[in-house]
Amino acid sequence: MRPAAPLTTSSGTPSAPPLPRPAGRPQLPRPQGKLSTAVLSALPALSSPSASAPAPALSPAPTPHSPRSSLRTPGTDPLLTTTETEAQHADPYGADLQLALYVLYELHYQGFDGVDDDREWDPALLTVRSALETVFLRALRADVPSSVGAAEALDGLLVEPVADDGTSVSHHLRREGRLWQLREYAALRSLYHLKEADPHAWVLPRLRGRAKAGMVAVEFDEFGAGRADDIHAQLFADLMTDLGLETAYGHYLDLAPAEALATVNLMSLFGLHRSLRGALVGHFATVEVTSSPSARRLADAMRRTGAGPAAERFYDEHVEADAVHEQVVRREVVEGLLTDEPDLEPDVAFGIGATVHLEDRLATHLLDAWRHDRTALRAPLAVTGSR
Repeated sequence: MRPAAPLTTSSGTPSAPPLPRPAGRPQLPRPQGKLSTAVLSALPALSSPSASAPAPALSPAPTPHSPRSSLRTPGTDPLLTTTETEAQHADPYGADLQLALYVLYELHYQGFDGVDDDREWDPALLTVRSALETVFLRALRADVPSSVGAAEALDGLLVEPVADDGTSVSHHLRREGRLWQLREYAALRSLYHLKEADPHAWVLPRLRGRAKAGMVAVEFDEFGAGRADDIHAQLFADLMTDLGLETAYGHYLDLAPAEALATVNLMSLFGLHRSLRGALVGHFATVEVTSSPSARRLADAMRRTGAGPAAERFYDEHVEADAVHEQVVRREVVEGLLTDEPDLEPDVAFGIGATVHLEDRLATHLLDAWRHDRTALRAPLAVTGSR
């Protein structure tokens, strides 16, 4: 094993040594405003160097055996007063609301170090989450056109621009992206790719027939077709290792701008609500239809910059797999769902439009930063290794 090179920032300047890799579950992030402060203060955590000191817990976490009187209920908790009032005036796409929402969603995935698993179903936290979701969803519905049908929305995804129009991250990275930009991209995308198939799995019990069978077929591939080493989340962790990045789940949460958080929150928003199952299918279709062409460009970028074999493999795998998945998703998942439930067509179209809207916002943020030779993260990225 070769010795690790000195730590640098993503653009090559010296960096302070990183904190030791946390064992087990992710640490709570630093708050970004009143909403996220209120949420994080309500989650008791063990002492952590990566989290700012939280306020004392408002009450003990409920458990399945808690007396009913110990459960925090709407109307009795100062957490609710704070967040519901602040949410009405918050930027729906801003860092404060998006971080608060991300933290609440994570209670349904890996959770956080020192936070009781039963907080997942804390009534007050669920009420807060609902208030934040209402603000986020209202903004999305206002910003996404509602006059487009599902078929038209899907057809629009299949049309590749004749030339790079200057708005595509994958075109930029293939043509002129530098290694530090690929590292930043991978660090941000880790919040998505290290849980790549998980949010979409929420929809499985809400589908039937062709839609369910098609969804399971694609998810089976995403989860490695029964081989742990081939789970796509693991392949992305291998890519991160090639790029000298930390592979711990949620490690880069504190560095993620609001635009990146919103793209991940969208999956959880759709996945955790049965009423939004059509929108989740729309999101899933968007990811699979657009993945193969962009993955080809990103694989080229990894080769051009010498990122490493695992970095190349992740995107090469998606070029091949997602070309097949795109057909399954369109013909079985989307068509199957709309055959069974034709009234969900506006929701499928909305899911497609919302995904494109938030990805465009993230692309604008990344390209604006990189073209001005500055980091797109909230702080410079520390990397290890000699690359």
